Amino acid sequence: MNKRHHDIVQWVNLQGRQTLQAVADQFSVSVQTIRSDIRLLAEKGLILRSHGEVIPFPHRENISFDQRRIRHAAGKKHIADLCVSKIADYQSIFLGSGSSVAEVASRLTSFQGLQVMTTNLHAARNLCEHPDCELTISGGRVRMRDQDVIGGDAMRFFQRYRADIGIFSVAATNKQGHLFDFTDEEVMAREALVEHCHYRILVIDSTKFDTESRCLWGKMSDYDCVITDQQPAPALLSTLTYQGVEVLY
Repeated sequence: MNKRHHDIVQWVNLQGRQTLQAVADQFSVSVQTIRSDIRLLAEKGLILRSHGEVIPFPHRENISFDQRRIRHAAGKKHIADLCVSKIADYQSIFLGSGSSVAEVASRLTSFQGLQVMTTNLHAARNLCEHPDCELTISGGRVRMRDQDVIGGDAMRFFQRYRADIGIFSVAATNKQGHLFDFTDEEVMAREALVEHCHYRILVIDSTKFDTESRCLWGKMSDYDCVITDQQPAPALLSTLTYQGVEVLY
């Protein structure tokens, strides 16, 4: 996302519903240019457009799993395709919450002898028809909006097991590569997942770049592999590479 696109999203989120003409005036470009910008941003799920107006996309915390699933769907499919290249037959796998992780789960049906442990009910649903997979899901309180298990139950679930690979996502990452989630409950579950797997994979689509949320825990460089759909900023990519993190995009 170039600087003008980033600034457009930030400005519309701050100002609220705007006409295309107002956005064009704000950024000193033609309406035709703004129309092209808005089309690209809408396709990525960063903004909404309707009858010559631009509308802020609802805050991620307040939108449903189905809404998040279709946001930047092509990017998430690309991430899932890259992620399965890190998986082999007969491995034990943790799957965290989120639509990107559920997309990865849908790609696992060709593997043999998997042992999958997850709090993500969408991921579990994708694996229920797997002919050669031992699937374990967490009990506890279900977050209805996202259909995953949260809080202390999720944390204790991941603490009970050890896995070869852990695959998880986050709500946001800033330019320094710090990772954010919306609630302490999400952080608790991710912390337990990370600590009890041998190889850690972070899947994060580019719409979450250069943003922040309420709860900070960890950074990209803590993990073995970061998979996204777009090259991170050069400074961040250089830092991750120097620190031994494999970055796929």
